Parts: sequence; C-alpha cells; structure tokens
Amino acid sequence: MSTESISDRREHIRSVGVTALSALLGVAAALASATWVGVSEAAAQNTQALAFVLGAIFVQYVLINAAGIYDDDEFGAKHYLFVAFMTFSLWFVTWGILLTAEAS
Repeated sequence: MSTESISDRREHIRSVGVTALSALLGVAAALASATWVGVSEAAAQNTQALAFVLGAIFVQYVLINAAGIYDDDEFGAKHYLFVAFMTFSLWFVTWGILLTAEAS
C-alpha cells in the first residue's frame, strides 16, 4: 500500500511539474513575442511571433530529456502532444490578451 501511494505521489508531482513548465514557458514565449514583434495591429499578422512558441516547445523537450523526468520508454507521443498543446495554448491566450489590451 505504501509503495503505491509513493509511486502515485511521484507521478502526480511529475505531472504537475511538466504542466507548470509548459504553462510558464508558454506565457514567457508570449511575452517574448510581444517584446520582439510589438503589440500593434500589424503584430497580429507577423509570423515571427510563432518562432518563440516553437522555440519554447523545443526547449521543453530538451529540458525534460536532460532532467530525466521521464524514462526513455515513458515519454511517448501523447506526452509530446501534451507539452506542445499546453505551451501553444498558453502562448495563444497570453498573446491574444496582450494584443487586445494594446488595441483598446
């Protein structure tokens, strides 16, 4: 019983850590996009802002593999898609808020 609860707790902490990393890097990518591209009306159509979110996704894959958060056989396609989706989602929402706030 105690082994299962420790394993479950470790799994939960690992999941929260990966989710938090994805969220924070998504917001950081949006702030970097706003700094680099700006927040004017033309910035919404600038594709250079996407480079920051793609870079943040790539950096996460490297960090997760280097930190050994997941074993080699545990980090599969589902995890890659989750990290990419969470990072893009937080970037998109934050980027949209920044663009909308400047337009007002």
